[in-house]
Amino acid sequence: MVKPLLPRQVPARSIPVPDTVSPQLQAVIARPLDPKFNVAPTTVAEWKARVEEAARATAATLPRLREKLGVSVELAKIAGVNAFIVSPQLIRNQSPVLLHLHGGVRVLNPGEAGTREAILMAGLAGFRSISVDYRMPPDFPFPAALEDAVAVYRELLRTTQPKSLGIYGTSAGGSLTLTTLLRAKMEGLPMPGAIAIGTPTVDLSRTGDSLFTNCLVDNVLGTQDGFIRASALLYADGRDLKDPLLSPIYGDVTGFPPTILTTGTRDLYLSNTVRMHRKLRAAGVEAILQAWEGQSHAQYLADVDAPETKEYHDEVARFFEHHLAK
Repeated sequence: MVKPLLPRQVPARSIPVPDTVSPQLQAVIARPLDPKFNVAPTTVAEWKARVEEAARATAATLPRLREKLGVSVELAKIAGVNAFIVSPQLIRNQSPVLLHLHGGVRVLNPGEAGTREAILMAGLAGFRSISVDYRMPPDFPFPAALEDAVAVYRELLRTTQPKSLGIYGTSAGGSLTLTTLLRAKMEGLPMPGAIAIGTPTVDLSRTGDSLFTNCLVDNVLGTQDGFIRASALLYADGRDLKDPLLSPIYGDVTGFPPTILTTGTRDLYLSNTVRMHRKLRAAGVEAILQAWEGQSHAQYLADVDAPETKEYHDEVARFFEHHLAK
C-alpha cells in the first residue's frame, strides 16, 4: 500500500525586499497586501459595486498616464463589440495589428479602465492596439467574454493578414488570449502571427505549486481563495473548471503561434505560467519564458517609471517585430 505524501510544513519567516531590482520596483514589492482585496462579494449588487469602485479608481489615473506617454484612446465598435483604439503619437511599425484583451480577475476593468495595459504598450513600445471591452460577470458569465474576443478577432481577419496580427493580455487577459485561439481552432480560423501572455490564469481548478508556495508572498493577489476563487466560480457559471475554454492548460495547443510568457518569482501564478510554457514547448510551439526578479502578479506593469517596465515592453516589442509580418 502506497503511503500518502504529506505536505511540507514551513515555519513563519521574514522575506526581505530584494536589492537586486530597481528602487522603483523595490517600493512596489514593499507594498502591503490590501486586506480588502480577497473579501468576496456575496450578492450581485455587491459584485457590481466592487467592479464600479475599482473601475472608477483606475479610470481616474488614465488621463495623466495618456498625457505622460503621448497616447490617444478612441471608442469603437467592432463586430458589435465595444472596443478602444489605443494609439501612440509615434507608431513603431505601421503594419502589425495588436489585439489587446485586458486582465482583471475575469470581472474587473470594464470600459476605459481596461485600457491601461494597452496605453503602456502604445507609449512604451510604440504599438497601436485594439483593446476589447468584453462582457463580464455578474451580468455576462462564460462564454460572453470569449464570444466577444473571438468576434473581434474574426472581424480583424477580414482586413488583416493573420501573420500581421498579434494578441496580448495579462492575467485573465492572458488566459482569454489562449482560449480565443482554442476557439479559433475549433472554428477553423487561422492563427495570429504571435501572442504575448503575462502571468495567465490558465487553470481555475486550484492546481499548481506556486498557488501554495507564493500564497501571501504575492502582494497583489495574496491567495487563490476568497475573491479569486469566487470570481472563477462566478465566471464559470456552473461549468467544469477544467473545461479547456475556461482553463486552457487542458486544451490542445498544437499549431499555436510563437508565444512570449511573463511572470515573476513571487507571482501566485508562476506555476500557471511555467506549466503553460512547458505545454506549448511539448506541442512544438516556439515559446519564450521570462521570469522577473522579486515580482508579484503583473508587477512589470505596476510603475511606468520603473526600468523593468520599460525593459518588459522592449522585450515584447522585439518579439512582435520579429514574428509579425511587415
